[in-house]
Amino acid sequence: MADKNEAAASGAGDKTVDEVVERLLDKADASGAALLGEGGLLTEITKAVLERALEAEMSEHLGCERGDLAGHGSGNSRNGTSPKTVLTDAGAVTLAIPCDRNGDFEPRLVPKNARRLAGFNDRILSLYARGMSVRDIRSHLARVYGVEVSPDLISKVTDAVIDELVTWQNRPLDAVWPIIYIDVLWVKIRSGLVSSKPVYLAVGVDMDGRKDVLGLWVGSEGEGATTWMAVLSELRNRGVEDVCIVVCDGLKGLPGAITATWPKATVQTC
Repeated sequence: MADKNEAAASGAGDKTVDEVVERLLDKADASGAALLGEGGLLTEITKAVLERALEAEMSEHLGCERGDLAGHGSGNSRNGTSPKTVLTDAGAVTLAIPCDRNGDFEPRLVPKNARRLAGFNDRILSLYARGMSVRDIRSHLARVYGVEVSPDLISKVTDAVIDELVTWQNRPLDAVWPIIYIDVLWVKIRSGLVSSKPVYLAVGVDMDGRKDVLGLWVGSEGEGATTWMAVLSELRNRGVEDVCIVVCDGLKGLPGAITATWPKATVQTC
């Protein structure tokens, strides 16, 4: 019965959302308003929702709603607003940030030093991962969101993930793996020009039967046993002492590189 009630509530919620969306789109069509950019429908909705949430945070901070007599004599109260422009997935939004007289209100939704809300950096990284240049990303954001983003900002966002990638690539691994699959994927990568490069991939199956990507290494030329030897040596140096089965293709010299790394491993070609 509870599942039926939850399903009914979910369906009613979806219907309400659909009705709101329909009304907003009808309003946009009638007024000729754009969806994105300055004065756009989604931009204004984002602004309204964020400001409503900020007001709720202020009420929580003060312990009373706006106009509530319970707040009189509390020693702190609302003290107007201050403008702040932040970058969101809907574009640049100028918010009226509520202030308090004591000056100790610190909103969690839009922290004092934040200029970009969660999601905007992910959008930049997504575009960068698809091979777009910094210039392409700037042009795309300006065209779709009406936001002028500096090359320095884009570089900071993309550089921020480098340390995490290095940590992931060098993380210690379990000593024993029942199965490790190795293969090369050919991926189009932008390095000045876009070209296809080999990406050496190792996927392990641990003692609990779970798969884990052990690493990715971008090569410069065609697939070669010499590069595989370096990859396998790195896996061994990161803690892989023994492998039961290594599954690979029939590349010349590759089985020898595997047995040289893990002498007891069984090589299964496919």
